[in-house]
Amino acid sequence: MWRKEDAKPQGSEPLATPAASPSVAPVASSPASPKTNASPAASVPAASVRSGASISQGIKIKGELTGSEDLYVDGIVEGKLNLSNGVLTIGPNGTVKADVDAREVMISGRIDGNINAREKIQLWSTGQVSGEVRTERLAIEEGATLRGKVEAGKAPAKAAAAAAKGFSGSNTAAD
Repeated sequence: MWRKEDAKPQGSEPLATPAASPSVAPVASSPASPKTNASPAASVPAASVRSGASISQGIKIKGELTGSEDLYVDGIVEGKLNLSNGVLTIGPNGTVKADVDAREVMISGRIDGNINAREKIQLWSTGQVSGEVRTERLAIEEGATLRGKVEAGKAPAKAAAAAAKGFSGSNTAAD
């Protein structure tokens, strides 16, 4: 028999708030992924299951944010975001006007600024990006918008060293 305790995913207490749960759902499913009869917790990507911080709709932050855990943004962030080993998820109501440095970036909302994602950038159908994008893997769903310069794929040794220093404005890797 179904019990209320069985419905709660284990280890995700911060995401269980009524304000955060509905906004995570659009990010969790992808039309390209096959649908199964598994529980909702099993179909959520690993980035959404890990515990982390969230900036909900109605919150506005200006300044520099740094950290090493995952961050879910459904509000407004202006400044600079540095998540050294974290996953940044921009919810459908999220707006980020900042340069972003993270391991992975998932976008359902809007980002204006340069994005440096060491592993992957996922741009969902409602996502909008304006700025330079640098990543190893890039996935863009139909309907998303991307305006700016894109560098995707494994970087050569010279370019990797330049990328570690950040966006310098000059590209010496092509020499």
